[in-house]
Amino acid sequence: MTARTTRRTTAARSRLAVVGSIAVAGALILTGCGDQTDSNSESSGSKSAAPLADKLPQAIRDKGVIKVGSDIAYAPVEFKDDSGKTVGIDPDLAAAMGKQLGVTFQFENGTFDSLITGLRSKRYDVAMSAMTDTKDRQEGIDSDTGKKVGEGVDFVDYFTAGVSIYTQKGKNTDIKTWSDLCGKKIVVQRGTVSEDLAKAEAKKCSGGKTITIEAFDNDQQAQTRLRAGGAAAGSSDFPVAAYAVKTSGGGNDFQLVGEQVEAAPYGIAVAKNNTQLRDALKAALEAIIENGEYDKIIKKWGVEDGAVKEATVNGGK
Repeated sequence: MTARTTRRTTAARSRLAVVGSIAVAGALILTGCGDQTDSNSESSGSKSAAPLADKLPQAIRDKGVIKVGSDIAYAPVEFKDDSGKTVGIDPDLAAAMGKQLGVTFQFENGTFDSLITGLRSKRYDVAMSAMTDTKDRQEGIDSDTGKKVGEGVDFVDYFTAGVSIYTQKGKNTDIKTWSDLCGKKIVVQRGTVSEDLAKAEAKKCSGGKTITIEAFDNDQQAQTRLRAGGAAAGSSDFPVAAYAVKTSGGGNDFQLVGEQVEAAPYGIAVAKNNTQLRDALKAALEAIIENGEYDKIIKKWGVEDGAVKEATVNGGK
């Protein structure tokens, strides 16, 4: 799920397969994202009615807004509907948490691999973008080089997802596992677990073969290239791959192949020095789990198998 000092992790720390089949709600379709920003317009309730408002830092209470960095092109986790509104699993969960905290979660679009940088520079208060919670991200370690690149972030974990491979429908039927990609080309989103997995698998290829990896700023660009026959396969987090398979071309463009790989938690990323905000988010997530709002949202998007039973801080490995 990336992975996004970015959805990035090593293959051994990858997201794995627990998410079951996905039911798409309504007539939502994949849409382009562009450079515009957008805020979730659903009311988050008045401060006086919010039971957890006093847990927030005073500066955020005064603003009434939590700025969220997000790559809003990752349906069904976050994407824009036909009207241009930001919708998906993350915006719905954020709106429910906002009611508990008395604030609005304002989603601002950015490329996935820039979100933690934006968090460090205080452009965003949090990053919520199907971002895998990993030890490398917690500690500010570049998973490619093993070098420290920042102080790291804390995560409030709210979902679990795995990673899948998909191909053009009816084509490249010999691809069943990651090892079958040797000698072929795969398209992925830059800075994601999928890219890390492809790099790790390429090192295992034998007979002079390798895996050609083409990485894009967002997943929809990768899907476009695969749809046009520019690669043998693509890879995304399972909910995203399954949504693309179900909706792209009316279900005629892609097919899932093989098994998902190891599951790991999605987390809301918060700066290490912002423990009050982190703890407020954890309390709000716990509240919507307890009052049933969380389960309603997860069921709406058909991803019940990825649901968590409790809010956890830094549960990634």
